[in-house]
Order: sequence, then C-alpha cells, then structure tokens
Amino acid sequence: MEPRESEPKKAGGEVTIRAGLARGWLQELANRLAPLLALLALGLFLTLKSPFFATRRNLLTVALQVAPLAIVAMGQTFVIIAGGIDLSVGSVLALSGVVAGLMMTQEVVPLLRSPWSAGLMGAATGGLCGVFNGLVTTRAKMPPFIVTLGMMGIARGLALLLTGGNPIFDLPDSFFTLAQGYLWRIPIPVVLMFALAGLLHFVLAQTRFGRAAYAIGGNYQAARLSGLRVDRYLVSFFGLCGLLTGFAGVVQAARLISAQPATGEMAELDAIAAAVIGGASLLGGQGSIPGTIIGIFIMALLRNGCNLLGVDPYWQQVAIGTMIILAVLYDHLRRRRRR
Repeated sequence: MEPRESEPKKAGGEVTIRAGLARGWLQELANRLAPLLALLALGLFLTLKSPFFATRRNLLTVALQVAPLAIVAMGQTFVIIAGGIDLSVGSVLALSGVVAGLMMTQEVVPLLRSPWSAGLMGAATGGLCGVFNGLVTTRAKMPPFIVTLGMMGIARGLALLLTGGNPIFDLPDSFFTLAQGYLWRIPIPVVLMFALAGLLHFVLAQTRFGRAAYAIGGNYQAARLSGLRVDRYLVSFFGLCGLLTGFAGVVQAARLISAQPATGEMAELDAIAAAVIGGASLLGGQGSIPGTIIGIFIMALLRNGCNLLGVDPYWQQVAIGTMIILAVLYDHLRRRRRR
C-alpha cells in the first residue's frame, strides 16, 4: 500500500515544482519586457499629445543626440554587471575629445594630425583612463566608487589644463563627417550606436568574456574560487568602458564641431540611469545591452517630450532621478522576494 500512496505525493510534488518554474519564468519575462513596454507607452503618449513627435526628423534628431551617451552607457553596463561603477565617464569623455582636438590642431606629432589618427588617440586616452581605474581598483583593493570619483576630477582637470578652459575650434572638415555624414539616409552616429549595440550584445550574451561579467557580479568569491581571473577581467571591463567612452568623446566633438572641455557633465548619471532603468542591478550580476539602449531612449523621449509639450526643463532631472530611485527600489524588492 505504501508505494501506491507515495506515487500521488510524488506526482503532486512534480506539479508544484513545474508550477513554480513556470511562475519564475513568467516573472523573469515580465522583468525583461517592463522597460520595453514603458518605452512603447511613453512613445504612444507623446504621439497622441504632440503632432511633431512621431516624425522622421524628430526621431532621427533624438537618436542623433543620444548616440554618444548610448555608447558610454553600453560600456558602463559591463562595469555595473560585474558589480562595479564608473563615475568618471563624463570627464573622460571630455578629455578624449580634447586630446583628439589637440592632435588635429597643434603641431604635437605631425603624423597624428589626420582625423583618423587623432580619433584613435582620443579613444585610446579613454581606454587608458579605464585601465587605470581597473588597476587601482583591483591592485589596491579600493572601492570603484572612490577610484572613479578621483578619476572624474583628474580627467576634467586635465581637459581644462590642456585647453585653458576654452573650446578647440578650427577642426578639419573631414572630421565632422563622423557625426554629420549619413549612411542609408541615417546619421552615421546612429548607425555606429546600433552596430556597437549588436556587437556588444553578442559579446555579453554569447562569449566567455560576457559570462565572466555576470559570474563576477553575481558572486565575486564564487567566481574567484571557480578559477576565473577576476582581477584581469575587472581591469578589462573598466578598460572597455573607458575605450567606448573615449570613442564617444570623439563622436561628440565631431557633433559639436569643436572639442569642449566642459562637455559630458552629468553624463555619468545618465549612463548609470540608462543601465538601471533598462534592468541592470547596481548590486551586479544583472543587465543587458538591449535594456540599456531602451533605458537611454526612455530618458531621451522623456526630455524630448518635455520640450515639445513646453514642460519646465528642470522637471526633467526630477523625473529622471525619480525613475532611478523607482528602478533601484524595484530591483531591491525583487531580490528580497527571491530569498
């Protein structure tokens, strides 16, 4: 008789497990779709409220304005998923643009005066700043918050010292093609943004490099004990973030037709906000490139909508700050529910 009684119990247990797995899968799907649904809802609201919103010109303008910041935010996503944070990206963006501008206008190294060489130098400057952040964080065992906060001041100070606080003009016309040219009737920065998004999504989702970011951010000690070279990966993530930020600084200089030492202010807030609104966790181990792109466009449409509807621009920062708090609170409540 005992086996007959245990069979229904076993069957009932399997049903309970399957139901739990189904609920978990649905919850995860809802979490992934939430940012996209929010973006679609915001777009629909603005379409109904303003006849100027859903036009090709306006949408391309929004995408063009957000492209450099989106490139920065994608690099920030790797760092956040790995459990870190980079507060220096705004200053590094300015320094990289300044370096590229100086290479093109000063007789420093004649061979580096071409836009291509200067652009590479600007991107490399960002990469070196990122590697420095990673090395100090891992070797000195210092919190990335403090290290990158220091780099924020260093990079901004260098940008102002190199230029005397003045913008760099008289850049070659061929340099502006990077930001003002078109490819298939789409601005080149927008094409670059989506091309990088596709490439980085593949790296994050399908390669060992990307899986290491999730492993380190999810459980640092477990990743280290499993044989991952955690410090080397962390330096690489910070270096990648710096390299992308440097490239974004070059694109921004081309877009502004000048290298501005004061550009990039508050870019770190927007980059972090984009990743968090897109589903990344500030505790690490969670996030995605598509989510970050959605997050950056949510903020861009919010600002664009406020301008079209005549809302006081100061309310934009209030709204974005509120969205960050709500996104972090939602992540906190979700993690607590899983325990």
